[in-house]
Amino acid sequence: MNMPLPPSSGPQREILRASELDTFYGSSHILRKVTFTARRGETIGLLGRNGMGKTTLLRTLMGLVKPRRGTIHLDDIDRTGARASIMARAGLGFVPEGRGIFPNLSVAENLMFAQRPGRDHRIDWTPAAIYALFPRLAERRRHWGNQLSGGEQQMLSIGRALLSNPEVLLIDEATEGLAPQMRAVIWETLRLIAQKSVAIVVVDKNLDDLMHLCDRHVILNKGEIVFEGSSQALQADPESVARWLGV
Repeated sequence: MNMPLPPSSGPQREILRASELDTFYGSSHILRKVTFTARRGETIGLLGRNGMGKTTLLRTLMGLVKPRRGTIHLDDIDRTGARASIMARAGLGFVPEGRGIFPNLSVAENLMFAQRPGRDHRIDWTPAAIYALFPRLAERRRHWGNQLSGGEQQMLSIGRALLSNPEVLLIDEATEGLAPQMRAVIWETLRLIAQKSVAIVVVDKNLDDLMHLCDRHVILNKGEIVFEGSSQALQADPESVARWLGV
């Protein structure tokens, strides 16, 4: 890998801390003593081969799956075991794999359904701000969700998550199945979102794009963190890339 890397940013306040997470599906032990942090405005690439625990970590952070052991603190408040609706009100936004939009609601209705203030009644994101971020959605605001292209659906899914005015945005498979031009739009959008001091945790298979975007990377293997470091550190460690991410 030989590419320009994002400039390193100064230290910022930690907004999310998960400590020693053990998550199970039935008897299957998926996450194993995972400790994961995110700072305000930081963008983190969550990497690993399929089935290594990335989606489970996002779902555990979001409250969709409860950890058997460990703690989750959001903005210094213990939210361990809280339901997803509580985590959303506390400052987490989630863009799931498959997008999860309402197919029989219009673009405008999908956005209206998701709109709410953030913590302390903060409103950084409004439908007008989402339409400015994604002009294509403004053009399609009266179309049903199932009339949108895959890229437009991903824009809508990101827009809905932002309308909860989150402090941390979790994105699973950010550009899966999208054309190159649409992938470029999504990556540029995430850069703009990070500039608004939103922490972003993003799962994607496009390592080169993640290297350009992210401040830091975490690699999971069989539910354990096997690498954590900056884009510079990952670029300087091709053995880890080949070992943990190679096909």
